[in-house]
Amino acid sequence: MKLLTVAIPSYNSQDYMSNCIESLLPGGEEVEIIIVDDGSKDSTPQIADEYQKKYPTIVRAVHQPNGGHGEAVNAGLRHATGFFYKVVDSDDWVDLDAYKKILDFLREAVKEEEPLDMLISNYVYEKQGAKHKKVIQYHSILPENRYFGWKDTGHFGASQNILMHSVIYRTELLRDCSFELPKHTFYVDNIFVYWPFPYVKKMYCLDIDFYRYFIGREDQSVNEKVMMSRIDQQIRVNKIMIDIYAKHENHFASPQLENYMQHYLGTITMITSILLMKINTEEAMAKKDDVWKYLHDRSPEGYEILRHTVLGKFSSSHGKLSKKVTMGGYKIAQKWIGFN
Repeated sequence: MKLLTVAIPSYNSQDYMSNCIESLLPGGEEVEIIIVDDGSKDSTPQIADEYQKKYPTIVRAVHQPNGGHGEAVNAGLRHATGFFYKVVDSDDWVDLDAYKKILDFLREAVKEEEPLDMLISNYVYEKQGAKHKKVIQYHSILPENRYFGWKDTGHFGASQNILMHSVIYRTELLRDCSFELPKHTFYVDNIFVYWPFPYVKKMYCLDIDFYRYFIGREDQSVNEKVMMSRIDQQIRVNKIMIDIYAKHENHFASPQLENYMQHYLGTITMITSILLMKINTEEAMAKKDDVWKYLHDRSPEGYEILRHTVLGKFSSSHGKLSKKVTMGGYKIAQKWIGFN
């Protein structure tokens, strides 16, 4: 068994995927790199095959009809033989020194009698044109230098959600919780990290800048205009997250887990609402109302909690003041977090 499987979902990634793959190769024989070619129309399949031929004991090329980012993550998990599972998007990369520390830690973690479920580390926004690289870190929230559970976690700030970039999951944990992402849907990285949270018992946090998250291409899925054009997929992800929350809301393992699940869901619901407000058509506003109604129907208690947050209060309402306050909060988030 490999120590770590890294899946690289790849669609028309010929211009940048080699940088991603090369950053992962120093993991050597302990690491399995699965390049999932998701029905690409460029040279992605050939590049994947070339890496598999050159590194047959490390790299595996998986080719499938186009199913979207989520199905590529699913395919990587189906083929994974590593004890742990990580997703690195094909336009991102990892830091070499941090990578070595990650592997050193995982090598010891597999010896634990009670297995590690989730390893958390920092990630860096590699935003084009930005002089300051925003680092998302968790040392003020999560215990250092020891294993911990949800009851040991602190209060997460607005910019400190645990994202796909932050986590390495135990592979069998994902399989045991029947994890599966929807096909042909963007923004499923939020589901990827959200779905397993209630099943995670044992965690560890390394305060190192491991994942490098490239952001700035005009065609990138998190570009604001692109997100607005794909708003129905954002809504779909939002509703699936509402379903996940509703499924667990009456039996969370700790108040800290419940609070964090609410925090993350609130962030995504706010983003959905604001994008619809920026579209600002009658249809878009109806969709915004529908998202909040869906939350109310699936989780009345969760609805009341999220609606009474500062931005929730405004993004679930109508009127010029609501829009002005919500947009102000959104612009602050854009500048501070660095997305879009």
